[in-house]
Amino acid sequence: MHLEKPAEVLLMGPGPSPVHERVLEAMGQHTLGHLDPDFLSIMNEAVDLLRFVFETENQTTFPVSGTGSAGMEAALVNMVEPGDEVIVGVNGVFGQRMADVASRCGAEVIEVNADWGCPIDPEDIEKKLDANPGVKLVGIVHAETSTGVHQPLEDIVEMTHNHEALILVDAVTSLGGLPVEVDRRKLDIAYSGNQKCLGAPPGLAPITFGERAMEKFKQRKSKVQSWYLDLSFLTRYWGEERFYHHTAPINMIYALYEALTMIKEEGLEERYDRHRLNSGAMVAGLKALGVEPVVEDQYRLPSLITVWIPGDVDDFSVRSRLRRDDLIEIGGGLGPFKGKAWRVGLMGNGSNRTNVEKLLKALGGILNDMGHKCSVEDALFEANQLYQQQQ
Repeated sequence: MHLEKPAEVLLMGPGPSPVHERVLEAMGQHTLGHLDPDFLSIMNEAVDLLRFVFETENQTTFPVSGTGSAGMEAALVNMVEPGDEVIVGVNGVFGQRMADVASRCGAEVIEVNADWGCPIDPEDIEKKLDANPGVKLVGIVHAETSTGVHQPLEDIVEMTHNHEALILVDAVTSLGGLPVEVDRRKLDIAYSGNQKCLGAPPGLAPITFGERAMEKFKQRKSKVQSWYLDLSFLTRYWGEERFYHHTAPINMIYALYEALTMIKEEGLEERYDRHRLNSGAMVAGLKALGVEPVVEDQYRLPSLITVWIPGDVDDFSVRSRLRRDDLIEIGGGLGPFKGKAWRVGLMGNGSNRTNVEKLLKALGGILNDMGHKCSVEDALFEANQLYQQQQ
């Protein structure tokens, strides 16, 4: 019995994002040995491409074998020892997850909270740093996938470094879709995931460690609690030594390589502009349908838009019809947003005008059928106005 061909669903939720045929074709190439010389060359080139997208010269840059959450764990288990004080900004699910993982490493976690849909206030971070002069690390989510908030980083990074702490950034839903700029912003550690703006299938977590982070790592007094994610081993496998640690997911690295190659071909600024343009058009169209964004313009992610569900329609019914009748997936809300908000992804290969118009047409039709009267023509007009302005 063979696997039946899955339906070709347009992925416009919080991830995974649509994967280009070039990436799927690359992933389907013959598997090499994980220490084969040809594969080692691919590893080297993939790491160079990751540095390009992270915008860093960091030597310790590679993809962790695992999803974005493995990147989070890799960052924390290597940087945090029992008893360390760690500040974590929590304004959604993934800030809360970072705090949870840090606590499992034995850290004394100090949370800085903000309302869902709002960014962390840098002054709140500074107050905690002033009150806790021994803080080792500050963790912040650059792109909160549960809320669609784009967190400004510069002030928080400066405050963190002024207190001689490390800055750790979750860039899972930002890398490849908006600037992360590791070196310019002086980020000590940043991690991401394949399946969002990078445009590859889930299964790898790109990560980068700067010199300050590596110096702290070398000063550890205890073993890293995870053998699998221990930088002592991973750097020897991904570095010049090629010391055997684990069998890398060869075909997933093919896919990442091809996805990163496509990003380089497009150009970073061009890619960022594309994400901003399509996000703006989507928001304009959704507003015309009476579907309002959750996050203020200045803090809204271009890769993931959260919108309030109109009060006269049912969340699950709309998403079910989109999937069944139009083969489109959007995401439901999490936590306090469950049943109240939708998450609309425009990431990587999926961020384009065709997809914006397709969702506006399908969603507008369903909303009208359910008694929420709106004009699909007005929605398309408002979206197209933005495209025409950019021509």
